[in-house]
Amino acid sequence: MGSLPTGNPESLSISSQNPLDPDEFRRQGHMIIDFLADYYENVESYPVRSQVEPGYLRKRLPESAPNNSESIETILQDVTNDIIPGLTHWQSPNYFAYFPSSGSIAGFLGEMLSTGFNVVGFNWMSSPAATELESIVMNWLGQMLTLPKSFLFSSDGSSGGGGVLQGTTCEAILCTLTAARDKMLNKIGRENINKLVVYASDQTHCALQKAAQIAGINPKNFRAIATSKATNFGLSPSSLHSTILADIESGLVPLFLCATVGTTSSTAVDPIGPLCEVAKMYGIWVHVDAAYAGSACICPEFRHFIDGVEEADSFSLNAHKWFFTTLDCCCLWVKDSSSLVKALSTNPEYLKNKATESKQVIDYKDWQIALSRRFRSMKLWLVLRSYGIANLRTFLRSHVKMAKYFQGLIGIDNRFEIVVPRTFAMVCFRLKPTAIFKQAMVENDYIEAQTNEINAKLLESVNASGKIYMTHAVVGGVYMIRFAVGATLTEERHVTGAWKVVQEHTDAILGALDGTNVHDIVD
Repeated sequence: MGSLPTGNPESLSISSQNPLDPDEFRRQGHMIIDFLADYYENVESYPVRSQVEPGYLRKRLPESAPNNSESIETILQDVTNDIIPGLTHWQSPNYFAYFPSSGSIAGFLGEMLSTGFNVVGFNWMSSPAATELESIVMNWLGQMLTLPKSFLFSSDGSSGGGGVLQGTTCEAILCTLTAARDKMLNKIGRENINKLVVYASDQTHCALQKAAQIAGINPKNFRAIATSKATNFGLSPSSLHSTILADIESGLVPLFLCATVGTTSSTAVDPIGPLCEVAKMYGIWVHVDAAYAGSACICPEFRHFIDGVEEADSFSLNAHKWFFTTLDCCCLWVKDSSSLVKALSTNPEYLKNKATESKQVIDYKDWQIALSRRFRSMKLWLVLRSYGIANLRTFLRSHVKMAKYFQGLIGIDNRFEIVVPRTFAMVCFRLKPTAIFKQAMVENDYIEAQTNEINAKLLESVNASGKIYMTHAVVGGVYMIRFAVGATLTEERHVTGAWKVVQEHTDAILGALDGTNVHDIVD
C-alpha cells in the first residue's frame, strides 16, 4: 500500500485533477455553453444535411485513444473541425425533414440539471423527487391534453392509471404490447402465444412491427391493413372489423391495435373512437400513437383529433419531437398501470425497501423495459414552467401557420400539387406529371413511375445543395416530398427561402428535360 512508483512513466501522465472538481467544472461548463450558443447563432450557415462521405471520420481521428489527457480547448477545436461537418443540423431553421426535434433553452437546461444530478431513479427510494416530479408533470401534461381522468394519477388512488416517461415511442409500444400480451395469455394459456394477432394500418410506424417481434408475436400474425386515398390513408373501422372476423374464423386471438394520430408518411389520422368501438367488441388493447401530432392537441382547435381516446387503453406522444423538450422524452399514459407492472416487474432482494412494501409509492422500473432510468421529468418540468401553456400553444400555432403559408406558395405554382391534405405542420407535395411531360395524357404505370423518379431526383438535388433538407414518403404508390415545419429557429423567411430553392432546382431539372427523353434524366 505504498506510494505510486516514481519510475513508472505512465503514472506521471495521469491527471491528478478530480473529475468533478467544481472550479474546473465551472470553467469548462461556461466554455461549452458559449460554444453551443455560438453554434445556434451560426447554425443557419451550415449545410443542413451533412455533406461528408461514409467513413470520413475514421480518416480524421487517431486509431487509438490518447494516453495522456487533452485540454477541453483542443477537444472543442476538433469538434469544430471534425464533428460538425458530419452533423445533419436538426436545429437549423432550414431543417424540414422527417419530423422536428425541437429544442429550447428550457429543455437544454433541464437536461443539464438531469445529467448534473445523474441520479438513477429506478424506484422511489433511489430518488423520491425524480419519481414524484415525473408523476406530477405527467398529470400536468395529461390535463393540458384533456385526457380522461382514468389516464391520470389520482390523489386518493381511485384511478388505476397514470403516466410514465419512456425514451421513445418504440419503448412505449413494446411496454404496452407486452402488458396486453401477458394479460391475454393469463386468460388463454401461455402456450397459445402463437395465436395472438396485432393490428395496425399500413401507415403505422415500423416500431410496432419491431415490438411485435420482440414480444414473441408470430410474424404471420401481424396485420398491416391497407389504407387508401379515400380515407386520407387513415385506418377504416370496417376494414379492421373484417380482418378481425377472418382471424377469429381461423382460430386466432385478436390482441392489440395501434391507432395513429399523425402518421410518419403523411400525418394521417386514424379515427380513434370508431376503431375503439370495433376493438372493444373483441377485448383488444388499443394503443394510440400520437408521437408527432399529440403535442398540437394541447391547442383546442386540434384536440378533436384524439376524440375517442377515453375508450383506448394507452396513449403516447413524443415531447422530444414537437414539444421543445430535448431527446429523449416519450410520454406514455395507461389506464391500467397494474398490467404494466405485472408484465414488467422484478423484485430482487437488493431492491426491497419499506417504501415499496408500503404500496404508497411508484417504482417506475416496473413501468419500462430497463431497470435504470434517467431523470427525464426535469427537462419537461422546465419546459412547462418556463413557457407556460399559452406560449407553448403560440409556438405550435406558428409552425402550423408557416406550413399553411408554404402550402399557399405551392398552390400558386401549377407545376406542383398537394398529394394529401395538410393536417398539422407538414405539407406533402410533388411535381405533377403534366409539368414533366407537358402534354395531355391518361394516367398509367409508366407515367407514375417516371413522375416518381423525377420527384426523387428533385429532392436529392435540393438536399445536396445543403441549403434546406426535406425527406420523402410513398403513399398509394405516389412518391411525395415532405416539408415538415417545426424547428425552433424557423421563421417565415426560411419557408420563403426554402420555396425559392425548390423552384430553382425544379427549373434546372425541367429545363434539362426540354427535348430530352425522361429516361436520360432519371438514369
